[in-house]
Amino acid sequence: MGAADADEDERPIHRVFVSEFLIGRFPVTQDEYARFVRATGYPAPAIRALPLIAAGGRDGLFTELAAPYVWNDHEPPAGRGSHPIVLVRYDDALAYCRWLSDALGRPFRLATEAEWEKAARGAAEGLRYPWGNDVEPSYCNFLSDPSSKRQRGTRPTGTYPPNAYGLYDVIGNVWEWVSDWYSSDYYGSGDMRDPPGPASGNMRIVRGGSWVNDDVSMLRCAYRHKVPPDTYAHSVGFRVASSA
Repeated sequence: MGAADADEDERPIHRVFVSEFLIGRFPVTQDEYARFVRATGYPAPAIRALPLIAAGGRDGLFTELAAPYVWNDHEPPAGRGSHPIVLVRYDDALAYCRWLSDALGRPFRLATEAEWEKAARGAAEGLRYPWGNDVEPSYCNFLSDPSSKRQRGTRPTGTYPPNAYGLYDVIGNVWEWVSDWYSSDYYGSGDMRDPPGPASGNMRIVRGGSWVNDDVSMLRCAYRHKVPPDTYAHSVGFRVASSA
């Protein structure tokens, strides 16, 4: 895990052992989340109290970019059923995992940060991205032209090639919640076997980058993006995992 030539919280590079686990081939889609909302009456994705990431004069742009993903009467946005679910908080992702666990009779959860990085790398160690050290628009959904942000958005899951493990959209399209709290120095002090992350914290973690990111360093397998716990956005979703 980690990277030697990046932010301090990605160092030191260290080897960890993760027990066998299962992880979704795709992020959870709008249509999949709709089954959960209809079955439980859980609140549909919407623009609620704005999160801290929308502070500092960014509220107008946040609302504009989020508007196409707001549900109408418990129905996903038209034409986006196969796109990743967005506008979901960490707690919303956990609620979906609990419902899916009851529905299918086996426990589902979010991946740990270590599991996510293992899965994203696709058995390729030491590379920035699952496919190598360079990135281009044919590899994943990111903002290759910053001036086009208002014309861009999520893409259907599976639009881009999978990594070596057969996982789609681990890089780009939407950021993905992982289960860990964030700590800048956890890599130097955490467990080396099935690290669960810190016991508590003030920030959560999303991984993988998204369609709104023009800084390709954020798309790296090792990049750790810390966000306040109240975060939800037009660029944040999740995928499910399960212990084998």
